[in-house]
Amino acid sequence: MSSGFPGFDFASIISFSQSDQLNTFSDMWYRVFLWAFLSSIIVHVIGALIAFGTLRKHRVGRFFPLLVLLMGIVNPGTTGLITSAVIAFIYKASILQMTPFYAFVYGVGQTGVAAAFSFTRILATL
Repeated sequence: MSSGFPGFDFASIISFSQSDQLNTFSDMWYRVFLWAFLSSIIVHVIGALIAFGTLRKHRVGRFFPLLVLLMGIVNPGTTGLITSAVIAFIYKASILQMTPFYAFVYGVGQTGVAAAFSFTRILATL
């Protein structure tokens, strides 16, 4: 499956089969964004399944899992896009090379930070 970027194969990105360093801005940005998007989708699908299991008999609440899934797409599509670009810009401006594993860590880390803010409600206290 082609991703639209030349030289990127979805399966090779997921399996870390490309052991070379990521040098260009688009290489770094795409890898970090893809991992942030995929990890967010996985977390939100699990949350939607739990919400559906507990709210399936509620008259209005049974539709809440759809909103959870929608936020799993919208959130990384907006904030994940921007933060992935910032991470890639910092690496590019610092003339550093990123390994595919670091792209994974940054992408999944974005989802982890978003989940931590959601569970602890830090934003409500600011």
